[in-house]
Amino acid sequence: MTTMTETASGLREFKMPDVGEGLTEAEILKWYVKAGDTVTDGQVVCEVETAKAAVELPIPFDGVVHELRFPEGTTVDVGQVIIAVDVDGGAAPAASPAEAQAPAASAPAASAPATPSAPAAPAERTEAPPQKPAASEEKPKPAGRTPVLVGYGVAESSTKRRPRRGVPAQQPEAAAAKVAVQSELNGHGHAAVAARPLAKPPVRKLAKDLGVDLATVTPSGPDGIITREDVHAAVAPAAPVETPAAPASAPAPVRAPVPAPVVTYDGARETRIPVKGVRKATAAAMVGSAFTAPHVTEFVTVDVTRTMKLVEELKQDKELQGLRVNPLLLIAKALLVAIKRHPEVNASWDEANQEIVQKHYVNLGIAAATPRGLIVPNIKDAHAKTLPQLAESLGELVATARDGKTSPAAMQGGTVTITNVGVFGVDTGTPILNPGESAILAVGSIKLQPWVHKGKVKPRQVTTLALSFDHRLVDGELGSKVLADVAAILEQPKRLITWG
Repeated sequence: MTTMTETASGLREFKMPDVGEGLTEAEILKWYVKAGDTVTDGQVVCEVETAKAAVELPIPFDGVVHELRFPEGTTVDVGQVIIAVDVDGGAAPAASPAEAQAPAASAPAASAPATPSAPAAPAERTEAPPQKPAASEEKPKPAGRTPVLVGYGVAESSTKRRPRRGVPAQQPEAAAAKVAVQSELNGHGHAAVAARPLAKPPVRKLAKDLGVDLATVTPSGPDGIITREDVHAAVAPAAPVETPAAPASAPAPVRAPVPAPVVTYDGARETRIPVKGVRKATAAAMVGSAFTAPHVTEFVTVDVTRTMKLVEELKQDKELQGLRVNPLLLIAKALLVAIKRHPEVNASWDEANQEIVQKHYVNLGIAAATPRGLIVPNIKDAHAKTLPQLAESLGELVATARDGKTSPAAMQGGTVTITNVGVFGVDTGTPILNPGESAILAVGSIKLQPWVHKGKVKPRQVTTLALSFDHRLVDGELGSKVLADVAAILEQPKRLITWG
């Protein structure tokens, strides 16, 4: 996808790129530049969050920032222009959408006293030339297809805006009001924007699903934005309307309580958190996985005392100095050995072709909790790595995830996953498969428990493992063998040598 365009005036536009594979939108987290700043080729101008990760975007040319099209916190479709740069360095910087609303508030007051005289109409037309650059920017876009986001509203397509640009001379007051509204909304002269109610895309979808015309809804949000509560409130009167016509009918009392949860929403004691970015993608993926792949989970409790002793010995090994050595390292190696002994478990399901795709490589996913939500980056070709190499990869993966710098590529192509719930003091769980993978191993907390060892009850280091697998790919026998092998290696880690 082309991520930049150039206009006749020397302005070059940078579009939101597809920073992942097939992503359709991204949220602007932070701008590093502002209008008037000088930028160079390769300079990072903003940070965006996609459904997969946070990514920094570099500008691909030199120039002076003319305009930031969207404020921080706005979700922008891939292909939308997000920044305009004057490559000649001569155009005056334009106010960003966030800044344009402040001076625009005084525009209606200034235009209201205009006298409805004949000279007023030409005066309105003299303001048209500054609007032309915005119109010329729309020419390369397909008419009637590309929406222009303004605040939280979506403007009509270019073919629907053109007839509204002309202002009849016989109605100067109406023309002045339209110009004021245009300036208040985006400062680019898109006259069609004034006719569209302001609402976020999720609110528009809600209104569409409920059959509500947003033009009839009274907004209660800041700057006249329609909220979800406004849409529900517009639906609420539908029940009382039928009550006078049939006061004795049974349906009226049944319909009345429907909007009650929204009406009684307690803003002082409840908080609504928008689900977006990584959390939104994770939620959709987990729902899709849970209701697509038939999950089976098996459990085994194992004595890992010898493994814990080996971990302490490896920490003193000079070959592993400076590397991340912990129980997870040996658990990961045990799973890789078990997969080597039972390669059929490492596969995926091709629904379109109704085929099982056998993988001859292991991209080992490690579930990581981050401030933006749960992510599962994976170690590419983990099956081919030595223990020191695996330790190094694990350390890099965890450090990158904690810093929030995991790339979308690092989270794609996984085959099996490990999730360590034991770090939270949890004994075990029933993990949900990462979409497209065949199995996921949950590791519980490792702690001293009474255990029968050599005929006597002794305190031993014990943990519980849980293996969830896709029953379309892995039957009960195969899944049991894989889990049993992992447990056997952790109980007797010397099997890493004899089996590996």
